Amino acid sequence: VQLQASGGGLVQPGGSLRLSCAASGNIFSINDMGWYRQAPGKQRELVARITIGGRTNYADSVKGRFTISRDNAKKMGYLQMNSLRPEDTAVYYCNAFLVIRGRPGSYDYWGQGTEVTVSS
Repeated sequence: VQLQASGGGLVQPGGSLRLSCAASGNIFSINDMGWYRQAPGKQRELVARITIGGRTNYADSVKGRFTISRDNAKKMGYLQMNSLRPEDTAVYYCNAFLVIRGRPGSYDYWGQGTEVTVSS
């Protein structure tokens, strides 16, 4: 069972990127999913979260620019990032609570991180 984040890269200010988070393994379902980021020298912070029902919440710094979504059938999560700013530069991590077949409850998993650099 693992989460794998992808889609990071170098983009100019004002540009866009779409991050993806793929859950794989013996997974029955995914509860809450989220994206966090950690800039150099800073603590990891919440960017956005989405419940299994699609309710979302965002950090104030990304509201109106980023959109979190998910595809429950494909066991995928996404973060569409528009109007990127240099201060969005960070390693982005996906997080999810996974329900695993044959095991009670849900389990907290993290992806490996994907680097986003916003620079001209």
